[in-house]
Amino acid sequence: MITQRCDWCGNDPLYVEYHDNEWGVPVFDDAKLFEFLILETFQAGLSWITVLRKRENFRAALDGFNYKKIATYNEAKFNELLQNKGIIRNKLKIKATISNAVAFMEIQKEFGSFSNYIWKFTNGKPIGNEYKSMNKVPATTALSDIISKDLKKRGFKFVGSTVMYAHMQATGMVNDHVTTCFRHQEIKDIKF
Repeated sequence: MITQRCDWCGNDPLYVEYHDNEWGVPVFDDAKLFEFLILETFQAGLSWITVLRKRENFRAALDGFNYKKIATYNEAKFNELLQNKGIIRNKLKIKATISNAVAFMEIQKEFGSFSNYIWKFTNGKPIGNEYKSMNKVPATTALSDIISKDLKKRGFKFVGSTVMYAHMQATGMVNDHVTTCFRHQEIKDIKF
């Protein structure tokens, strides 16, 4: 039997692995939420496969996405990252990664965890969409607009509505696997 997937992942083994095992799975762990947030901010203006192919380079360069360490990065570390050919070398995105780590910890202080904060927007459960084709899946929603504005108000950078909707999809805040994809029902069946 041929497994049907969302067509965006194509046949690239890295993309298929990501689609089948990560995309859309609800994430409540702060470290993992931060990793996805950082990867999504680096994706702004680029394709997700570009970021996915550099993910392990980012992991090595950014101390395993450790937000506590990233928040303390100084100018020397910033310059080192700017020279790292294994990652996306965008000055503004690198600066945003450092400042977003600081803002991330501020949210943790206020809400107990970033997970508590971000999941409050969906009442702690994924939004189950029923899209029949990928061309029906939006790039932004009214909710991603709200989350984006709130994060910007809290000092986050590169968290526009499109980035935030992609983050919601990646971390399972929404189930945007199309209804013909084998993962759609599997994600839907996760109990909360």
